[in-house]
Amino acid sequence: MSLDPLLSAPPVVQVHAFLAFGVIALTIVIFSLRKGSRYHHVLGWVWVISMGMVAVSSFWINDFRWVGAFGPVHLLSILVLYSLVSGVRAARRHQVKAHRDTMRSLVFGALILAGAFTVLPDRIMYLVLAGG
Repeated sequence: MSLDPLLSAPPVVQVHAFLAFGVIALTIVIFSLRKGSRYHHVLGWVWVISMGMVAVSSFWINDFRWVGAFGPVHLLSILVLYSLVSGVRAARRHQVKAHRDTMRSLVFGALILAGAFTVLPDRIMYLVLAGG
């Protein structure tokens, strides 16, 4: 394992990756907290803002393009931003099941599934894990 490929990447890729690492760590912490607690609420907002920043930063990463500078990851980013708003709205309306389902979907789709694609051969995170 070597961070050199990531540290040699463009700054926007570094910001995107390190924000995503932070969101992963926050996810673990938030899932371990009592739901509805003050810590859950505060860290949830940090998570939402950080996840939004991960999604927005992806618009400046254009490795795989379909239309102009945009590719499939940008469609996911739009869905993430929409889902973040939906999840927060559900929480504010005390729609616990809708909030829980939306946030779990974000974790599975945007963190786990999308994260899995970052470790495909010749991708930066693959090179990090493979040792450069």
